[in-house]
Amino acid sequence: MGDSSIILLVFLGILALLVVVAIAKSVIQVHQGYTVIIERLGKYSKTLRPGLHFLIPFFDSVRQRIDMREQVVPFPPQPVITSDNIVVNIDTVIYYQVTQPEAATYEIADPMSAIEQLAVTTLRNIIGSMDMEQALTGRDQINGQLRGVLDEATGRWGIRVSRVELKAIDPPATVQSAMEQQMKAERDRRAAILTAEGVKQSQILTAEGEKQSAILRAEGSAQAKILEAQGESRAILQVFDAIHRGNADPKLLSYEYLKVLPQIADSQSSKLWIVPTELTAALDAVTAGFTGKKKDGGDLDDTPIKVNLEGLDDGIADSLASTSLPDVDEALASARGEATRASSEAEESGTHSGKPFNPSQSVGQDPDQPDPLDPNTPMP
Repeated sequence: MGDSSIILLVFLGILALLVVVAIAKSVIQVHQGYTVIIERLGKYSKTLRPGLHFLIPFFDSVRQRIDMREQVVPFPPQPVITSDNIVVNIDTVIYYQVTQPEAATYEIADPMSAIEQLAVTTLRNIIGSMDMEQALTGRDQINGQLRGVLDEATGRWGIRVSRVELKAIDPPATVQSAMEQQMKAERDRRAAILTAEGVKQSQILTAEGEKQSAILRAEGSAQAKILEAQGESRAILQVFDAIHRGNADPKLLSYEYLKVLPQIADSQSSKLWIVPTELTAALDAVTAGFTGKKKDGGDLDDTPIKVNLEGLDDGIADSLASTSLPDVDEALASARGEATRASSEAEESGTHSGKPFNPSQSVGQDPDQPDPLDPNTPMP
C-alpha cells in the first residue's frame, strides 16, 4: 500500500473516533430525583428532567447535576451570648430542598456556606434577645423565627428551608450546676408546700371526723337514755302489773325486803351504813308481815292491798285490774309434769338409738326420786 492509502486509513479512523465520541456526548441519561443544567456554547440552554436526552455534540455541555431531594445539613456548635451574658453552644440542623435548579446554579455560588452563615447570624440575634431560661424553654419559638428568616433569604436562590431544629443548647458547667441546684430547691419548695397542704387537709378531715363522731356519740347516748327510760317505765308497769296480779299482802312485801338486804351489803366498799328513817317503818312492816301483829299489838287486817289505778290509761288499768298470779300448787304440779315428760322423751330417744336406757343416768332429774348427791340421802 502506498502512503496515500495509509493516510486515508488514519483519517477514517480519526473520523470514526470522532463519530463515537460525538454519539457518546449527544446521549445523556438523567436519574430520578436529579436534574441537569445544560449550557450551549457557555450559555444556559435548558434543564433536563429524569429520562434519556440527546444533545448537540461539541455545542451542548453539562454545567451541573442537582439533587432535587430534601437534604439534611448539620452545622457545628456555635457560641451564642444570651441577654443575661451567658455563653451557650447551640447545635443546629437544617432541612432544605432545591425547588429551582436554575436559580440554585446561577443565583448563588456556594448555597450551603451562605445558609450556614445566615443561620449563625440569625441565631445570635434571636438568642441575644432572650435570657438563659427563655432560651432553654423556647426552642419552638427559636425554630420558627430562624426558619422564617432562612426561608425568606433562600427563596430567591431556588432553595426552600422546610425545617430548622436545635439539637442541643449547652450552657457552661458552672451555670448548669447552679441551675440544677435552683431546680432542686424549687422541687423541695413545692414538696414542702404539698406536704403542708396534705397536713392541713388531714387535720381538717380529722377535725370533721371527730366532730361527726362526737355528734353521733351524743345522739347515740340520747337515744340510749330514751330507750333506757322507756325500758324502765315498761319494767315499772310490768312490776306494778305483777304485784297487782299477785294481790300482794304485807308478808310478800316483807319477803322482798329481806331479799334486797343482802344485795345492799354485798359491796366490798360498804363500810358504813346510813339508816334512813323510812327503813324503820319498813322493818316494822316486815315484822308485821311475818308475825301478823302490828307495832301497837293489834292484828293485821287480812284485807288485801288495793292498787290505786287512777290516772292510768283505760286499757292499762283494765289489764292491771284483770291480772292475777297463778296458784303455787298448780305451778309446782306443772313443773313436775314438765320434768316427767322430759325424762320420758330422753328414755324414748335412747330406745330408738339402739342403746338400753340406764336409769342411773337420770338420777337426780326426777323430783320424786331422792338425790344421791344429797348428804342426807341414805345409802342403798
